[in-house]
Amino acid sequence: MAAATSNILPPELLRVVDANLNRLKEGIRVIEDIARYVRNDKELASHLKSLRHQCRIEPLEELLASRDSINDVLRPTMQTEMNRTDLRSILIANYKRGQESSRVLEELYKIVDPTLSEQFKQIRYELYTLEKKNILDLGNESR
Repeated sequence: MAAATSNILPPELLRVVDANLNRLKEGIRVIEDIARYVRNDKELASHLKSLRHQCRIEPLEELLASRDSINDVLRPTMQTEMNRTDLRSILIANYKRGQESSRVLEELYKIVDPTLSEQFKQIRYELYTLEKKNILDLGNESR
């Protein structure tokens, strides 16, 4: 499902949408690639791929036009972003990234498109469920 951004969200919010949509998809992709290439878990990787493909907002051109990554005030890497000690910490960080981003999108679209807001809420809850299973399964494998 995709929704048009034209004349719906104020232009100043499109940059927030673009950043969070990218962050959501990137977080899911990291988890998906670990499931696919490290754990060889076809079921989880396929589920994550499907979830990532649900993360769409059209038209893309409006989001791209709002992008200003060069002037992003938090562009430089923060030391806390470098605190990854193992695969588990990478998975947790990326589940949290996806959950937080889907929450931002859910909240923004409450004011203009409740259907799209609900879609991002469902994605967030799906990530909560997958995180629990994935992290607990990872812990059981290491025992």
